[in-house]
Amino acid sequence: MNQPLAYVHPGAKIAKNVVIEPFTTIHNNVIIGDGTWIGSNVTIMEGARIGKNCNIFPGAVISAPPQDLKYEGEETTVVIGNNTTIRECATIHKGTRDRMKTVIGKNCLIMAYCHIAHDCFVGNNCIFSNNSTLAGHVTIGDNVILAGLVAVHQFVSIGNHAFVTGGSLVRKDVPP
Repeated sequence: MNQPLAYVHPGAKIAKNVVIEPFTTIHNNVIIGDGTWIGSNVTIMEGARIGKNCNIFPGAVISAPPQDLKYEGEETTVVIGNNTTIRECATIHKGTRDRMKTVIGKNCLIMAYCHIAHDCFVGNNCIFSNNSTLAGHVTIGDNVILAGLVAVHQFVSIGNHAFVTGGSLVRKDVPP
């Protein structure tokens, strides 16, 4: 259900029972699955692939071009799994030619002001608390919890079931 004050590009593929609140912008080449709710003032840019029953809260920006100098406008994506919630003002950037996509698994909770940079792969059932940040090319396993204000350096891997305490700077791989 599109609100009259939302902009949805005619090239976007939106399931029939998606709710799009006012002042949201959805660009071309976007796919959004059944039962997803998109709050007001959300920006979903080209290349977003959003699963079923997701919730995206106001101010989030999904699939923006990466903040990476090697990005040259190639067609890349952000893939968000089913039942994932993205809270206020979170940002998720699409991939570069390295991995061609950024992936967030299913059943994840990405809390307010988190940033997930280009070419990150996040597993299923992950929780990222407020202001947690992933630099580019980070790989996160399943069932990982990042407490608030965690910063993860580029090219780091965090294994399944890891818990990273609040305020941590993660500069090296974390085992499962």
